[in-house]
Amino acid sequence: MVERPADLPDWLDPLLGRVASLRTEDFSALQAPAGAGRPSAVLVLFGESDEAGPDLLVLQRAATMRNHAGQPAFPGGGTDPDDADAVATALREAREEVGLDPASVEVLARLPELYIPVSSFVVTPVLAWWRRPHPVHPCQPAEVAHVARLPISELVDPENRIRVRHRSGWIGPAFQVRGMLVWGFTAGVISTLLDIGGWSRPWQPGRLVELPDAPVPATRGGAPDEVLP
Repeated sequence: MVERPADLPDWLDPLLGRVASLRTEDFSALQAPAGAGRPSAVLVLFGESDEAGPDLLVLQRAATMRNHAGQPAFPGGGTDPDDADAVATALREAREEVGLDPASVEVLARLPELYIPVSSFVVTPVLAWWRRPHPVHPCQPAEVAHVARLPISELVDPENRIRVRHRSGWIGPAFQVRGMLVWGFTAGVISTLLDIGGWSRPWQPGRLVELPDAPVPATRGGAPDEVLP
């Protein structure tokens, strides 16, 4: 088991207790070929507020971006040469994108690497607890349009859970929460973590929504938030 910080809230215990045993297969059927993909990382940041309880930080990419226009995502991106590891990448990207203070965050674990072939990224999700939440905002308006803390209670609400179909034929889980349609890699990771944490509620996966005007996923470049088989 991953070492538990003394002040970690009890509701995170079930998830933390299973992190060490998680495998790539728990998130995706794809394995990265040896030496393939650009290293990258995203910050999966759980917090809590008095108003809405446990939540998860996401951003919405600007509608003018060439790739992932308007798509919700975790803060994150490609690894820079000066980044010591995936944790450094995730925290740096979160600081640059939404103004997150790294000192306010308690990193809990690195989740298994996930291969995103359509963008040629190998992504390490970094699981963290937001010990001292503070205001965040889009620091790069050309790339980030909006920042939100999505309550876990709303993510697990069966009324907010759907499946989406990309024009490529890919079908995956999605969430309709607070005006956002969360899909692709981000929704896949969230869905798995909700199950592992024991927070999911029964829902009917029969609702299938076509992604409106969804661009064909880029084959190179961009952020690592692509579809996750």
